[in-house]
Amino acid sequence: MENVQKNWGNCFEQIVQTRRAVRKFHPTDYDPNAVTRSLERAHLAPSSSNMQLWEFYRVSQPETMKLLSRFCMRQNTTETAREMIVVVARPDLWRRRAQSNFNFVKENLGDRPAFKGRSALSYYTKLMPILYNNDMFGFRGAIKKVVAWFIGLRRPMVREVTGADIRVVTHKSAALAAQTFMLSMVAEGHDTCPVEGFDSVRVKRLLNLPRRAEINMVITCGKRIPEGIYGPRFRVPLSEVVFQR
Repeated sequence: MENVQKNWGNCFEQIVQTRRAVRKFHPTDYDPNAVTRSLERAHLAPSSSNMQLWEFYRVSQPETMKLLSRFCMRQNTTETAREMIVVVARPDLWRRRAQSNFNFVKENLGDRPAFKGRSALSYYTKLMPILYNNDMFGFRGAIKKVVAWFIGLRRPMVREVTGADIRVVTHKSAALAAQTFMLSMVAEGHDTCPVEGFDSVRVKRLLNLPRRAEINMVITCGKRIPEGIYGPRFRVPLSEVVFQR
C-alpha cells in the first residue's frame, strides 16, 4: 500500500506541475470524452455541508462558442478553445439540495447522531434553512450576525452567517469543483484556462440562467500548442504564503 500511495503522490505531482493556464489550443487534436470524464470527477468535489450548489454548462456549439468568446472579451484562450465550461454557483437551489441530502441520510443513516449530537436529519431541516434562507434586504442576515456575536461571547461560533457570507461559501465550493475539473483534464492529456474576465449579465442571458444564479468562472478546454503557454510559471516564495503557528 505504501508503494501505491507513493505512486499516487508522484502522479499527482506531475499533474500539478503540468497544469498551466493555456491561451492557445490545437485546432484539431482534441477528445471531447476527456471533458465528459472530467465533469464526472468534478461532480465528486467537496462542497460545504455537501450542498453541491453548483452547475456546469458545457458549451460546444460553434455559434454559442462565438458568442461566449465575445462575452469573454475575445480573450485568446476563448477564441481557440474547443469547448468551454461555465461553472455556475446556485445558492438559490439550497432548498432542493437540502431535501436531497435529507432523503439520502434518512434512507442510509437514519436519525442517529452525526454532528456532535445533532442528527443529520435535523442538520438539513433546521440548520440549513437558518443559514441559507436570506431576504433581499439583508434583515435576516443582520439578525443572525447579532445572534452569532452574542453566542461568540461565550464559546467559539461561526461568524459568517449573512447572505453575503453564504454567497462566498457557495462560490468557494464551486471553485473546488472547477479545480477538480481542471486537474482531471491534465490527467486526460488535455488543458484548460480559467477565465474571470467576462460580462456576467450577457453570459447569464446566453445560458438562460435565473436571476440568483451567479457565474463562478468560465473554463476553456483543448490541447495546448507551444505558443499557448506565455512564459515560465511564476509564484511568490513559499515562505510568503505558508506559515506555522
